[in-house]
Amino acid sequence: MQQTASSLTTTVIIFILVVTLFACNPPANEAVNSTENISADKEKIVRYDRPDAPILKGVSVPAGYNYYFTSGQIGYVQDTTAEYGDPARYGDTYTQSVGALQKIEGILGEAGLTMKDVVFLRVFVAPDTNNNNQIDFDAWFKAYGEFFNNDENPNKVARTTLGVASLVRPGMLVEVEAVAAYASN
Repeated sequence: MQQTASSLTTTVIIFILVVTLFACNPPANEAVNSTENISADKEKIVRYDRPDAPILKGVSVPAGYNYYFTSGQIGYVQDTTAEYGDPARYGDTYTQSVGALQKIEGILGEAGLTMKDVVFLRVFVAPDTNNNNQIDFDAWFKAYGEFFNNDENPNKVARTTLGVASLVRPGMLVEVEAVAAYASN
């Protein structure tokens, strides 16, 4: 009886190991298709579009490209006499969003790049007192559309937009980080 129980235990363990091994590996044809899609054009940045959305599914940047990362940028101070937390100091979400993107545009320009070179944005948006203390994502989306996915710059970017409780100082509502990619010379 002990030998039978031991044999059964060994068989069950082997079965579990085999099932786990096959469950952890995708079928070979799925891996090949995925690799073919990503490596379709090894010399250009490939933007994987979602035609019905203002942002991309993802971006593939091939070897031979450099990356340029900006630090997080906030909007311009609108009223230097207003205290931190006073909405007049930085303005509403839309104003701050446009200001942060303008700063990024300027920083990229100093490096010889443009907003067309941006492949990724990370955006932090905090509650806006001008919007019943709710995060005003629509204001951010509106500002984004003035810099990307339009006639002047048809490029979309991969993007993460995060709602946060607050930023560093009261009244700061938007902080944006950008990643641009450009060909090595």
